[in-house]
Amino acid sequence: MAGRTESARGAGKPKPSRKVFLCGACGDSHSQWYGRCPSCGEWNSLTAYTPPTTDETRRGGPLAGGIGGAVGAKRLSEIPLGAAPRMATGIGELDRVLGGGIVPGSVVLLGGDPGIGKSTLLLQAAGALVARGVRTLYASGEESEGQVRLRAERLEGVPGELVLCAEADLSRIAEVVESAAPAVLVIDSIQSAYLPSVPSAPGSLLQVRESALSLMQLAKRRDMAVCLVGHVTKEGTLAGPRTLEHMVDTVLYMEGERYQHYRILRSVKNRFGGVHEIGVFDMRDDGLREVPNPSQVFLSERTAGAVGSVVVASLEGSRSLLMEVQSLVHECQWAAPQRVAIGYDAKRLAVLLAVLAKRGGVETGRHDVFVNVAGGLRVEEPGVDLGVLLAIASSVRDLPTWPDMVVVGEVGLGGEVRRVAHPERRIGEAARLGYKQVLLPEANRADLARVDGITLRGVRTVAEALGAGLQREGRSR
Repeated sequence: MAGRTESARGAGKPKPSRKVFLCGACGDSHSQWYGRCPSCGEWNSLTAYTPPTTDETRRGGPLAGGIGGAVGAKRLSEIPLGAAPRMATGIGELDRVLGGGIVPGSVVLLGGDPGIGKSTLLLQAAGALVARGVRTLYASGEESEGQVRLRAERLEGVPGELVLCAEADLSRIAEVVESAAPAVLVIDSIQSAYLPSVPSAPGSLLQVRESALSLMQLAKRRDMAVCLVGHVTKEGTLAGPRTLEHMVDTVLYMEGERYQHYRILRSVKNRFGGVHEIGVFDMRDDGLREVPNPSQVFLSERTAGAVGSVVVASLEGSRSLLMEVQSLVHECQWAAPQRVAIGYDAKRLAVLLAVLAKRGGVETGRHDVFVNVAGGLRVEEPGVDLGVLLAIASSVRDLPTWPDMVVVGEVGLGGEVRRVAHPERRIGEAARLGYKQVLLPEANRADLARVDGITLRGVRTVAEALGAGLQREGRSR
């Protein structure tokens, strides 16, 4: 009886949370301590951690502030669409990549190399939001208040009314959020932010994951947009666990060469808009400036009619972008020829060289081949294959392409030129910049109506493309 009484008394009490051991290197949890993590093999990386109780989980975690409430289910038709529209920052290129502006309650992750302009862009965006009447809190864990003020003075368009919090402790940032009630919160950066309740150093995989999860819960609870700055590793991926990209709503990357002044903002994930959308910025002393006509900028230094130079039309999201592909081919002085691609996939280049030799009769087996996408751009779309192939053939045969021609097309292993998506956008961009010819797949040309001022040259194979795209002495159009 006594035992049953004790059981009955203890039945209503919550069980204490069971302690687990988390790896600071890979983030995996284990039921007991090991000297070496069984998952990743790292030594002395396991740390004791007590998961939150059920009551804490219902309250929303360490940053929730005790919201409570019962969990319910509703029909989809009973859920309001929401009265709060997107918050436009006023920076057109940023709004384009976001799909029209920042969605309330969303979490946006901006990644990029050190010094590429991530903090500059978000500080300018925060200032633009304040100027439009949107309450914004900028929390910096990497710079002091004075350092952020100096940077803001250098930038154009950052008003003094922007609220700043030089703090990395997320629990203290949450207190400021409760008092200031911002509509947008900027965290610079997620690697410097930390939760005191998590037994791991700031920047570790465990801290990054738990901090991002708590900020996501805070954003959904308050219907507040959160923008996170994320650093990139030497491999080019966002530092922290891969699940970080899956947790957030939008992932943006800032790209560009260190010695180039142009920056490309690229969307790789967006739950509220299109992916692979890009925005182009010019890095200046007073901050990032929008480039409204990037095609004209990237082609401004091109020498028309140069050997090994071809203008291609790539589709980046909803935008068609003209860019120059350059190629240099010369006889190899060593046993193994080099294949170097800048801004283009090296494996794809190897495929095109094989197709060019087998189907086009242009051998490069004993030559070094260098391909460059001018302006520091990086292109992945297969619609530029034909342009890359034509630039290589131009350099091998020392014959220029037509100076007023834009090349579009995907190349198959059989030497066929395959159709591309949205050819009308590419042709429209070529016409807008004054080009007179477009070399494109015959399948696309047959589907298109006549375009005033543009000659459409359809080709079916690589051999036909070489004949139509390269100039020869005494040859007419």
